Amino acid sequence: MTVQETTSTQSVNNAGVDSPEALAYRAALDVIGAVEPAVADHIRGELGNQRSQLKLIASENYASPAVLLAMGNWFSDKYAEGTPGHRFYAGCEYVDKVERLAVDHAKALFGADYAYVQPHSGIDANLVAFWAILAHRVEAPFLVDHEAKHVNDLSATDWEELRQSFGNQRMIGMALNAGGHLTHGFRPNISGKLFDQRSYGVDHTTEMLDYDQVAATAREFKPLVLVAGYSAYPRKVDFAKMREIADEVGATLMVDMAHFAGLVAGGVFTGDFDPIPNAHIVTSTTHKSLRGPRGGIVLSNEADLVEFVDKGCPMVLGGPLSNVMAAKAVAFSEARQPEFKTYAQQVTDNAAALAEGIAKRGGRIVTGGTDNHLVLVDVQPFGLTGRQAESSLEAAGVIVNRNSIPFDTNGAWYTSGIRLGTPALTTVGMDTSDMDEVADIICGVLRSTEPVPTKAGEPSKAHFDLDDGVRNDQRARAAELLAQNPLYPTIGQL
Repeated sequence: MTVQETTSTQSVNNAGVDSPEALAYRAALDVIGAVEPAVADHIRGELGNQRSQLKLIASENYASPAVLLAMGNWFSDKYAEGTPGHRFYAGCEYVDKVERLAVDHAKALFGADYAYVQPHSGIDANLVAFWAILAHRVEAPFLVDHEAKHVNDLSATDWEELRQSFGNQRMIGMALNAGGHLTHGFRPNISGKLFDQRSYGVDHTTEMLDYDQVAATAREFKPLVLVAGYSAYPRKVDFAKMREIADEVGATLMVDMAHFAGLVAGGVFTGDFDPIPNAHIVTSTTHKSLRGPRGGIVLSNEADLVEFVDKGCPMVLGGPLSNVMAAKAVAFSEARQPEFKTYAQQVTDNAAALAEGIAKRGGRIVTGGTDNHLVLVDVQPFGLTGRQAESSLEAAGVIVNRNSIPFDTNGAWYTSGIRLGTPALTTVGMDTSDMDEVADIICGVLRSTEPVPTKAGEPSKAHFDLDDGVRNDQRARAAELLAQNPLYPTIGQL
């Protein structure tokens, strides 16, 4: 089911009358262009780019016109720190209404008892969850022990002791080159500066998550937080098993489902593979496979945690972006429709077809396949680094991102792999037969890409040559696929 089918009931009719979407966007661009023409031009340019490229960035999608329009309104002008009915600013009647609506939709969509829709991004959602866990597991017992109701009631000495305790907590999460994410406790990110972190990885042979290693690491390290979830792992995770490990060592299980939230919402991941009933707390972005606005969300079924999540503002967040919460409400409503289940299943079917198409043309698929929306391709058999593959594919109109693979020797900048995702192409209506064509385009480009020697005569990790004829042929094939599956056809040319 395409984004156009799920959100538009009227397109350009036989009389040539523009659709409501087209009229809205043309009017908006006229208003913007009257103030700063360059911004209007850049917006048109971005739409043109997205219409002329095969988008295979796994963390990107196409939001519906309704979701996009919900972000550009008067909610943007309102401060609303706090929670519905308990704000630090007056005049929040309609912010309360739209936030409650987004919460209700999110709870129903995911089957969660509690939803917090204020986080501005995935990292903000993770920070809210981390600090909620710290407040529940570290701060609250400390206050009880010191007969204090609030941190402001602590003496300077006691406060310093509590502050030190916050920084002495441990976390374990998936290694970066196994598919983990920087926000899961790695040093360049604030989470790594907050927690003492250790990583778990994948099996050297299967490249699959090694649950025995997770358990062994947890028993030895005894973390406060066990983080599950990924940004580049093409398989399901058994969250019931991860909960068993967390319970054994007394850890809080936090699942970051930013990448696969749409597959949870769409009923593709169920039972042991659904994080909602298995984790203590779940975080996510609201874009990616969920197809909403850029933002974050926190979910939980644990009553003793939610009071601390509700303190995300002022604990971590400032004023919520009320216009984005409005767009989240629209997106969650869309995802509750039966068509979204069809979409989510097609995403995974398309990923499987894409992986199979690349494998049969000589590409190596990490883990040998996929269970989700991700396909991780080792490009070393083509004699390339991930950076060269990413750049050569972009030249041919195919947008991917370079990505580390397990036990990567090329580092995080050049990498040995590329990460592909099917949510966006599924949104515009492509199916498994189209994915075989996409696989042929990708492999045709990669086979024709040659590293360029450095000045020292060694193979470059960045520069490459791609035959102009091959590039133009593959770009034309990509353009033909896009013409058959146009992006936002009801909007037309702006």
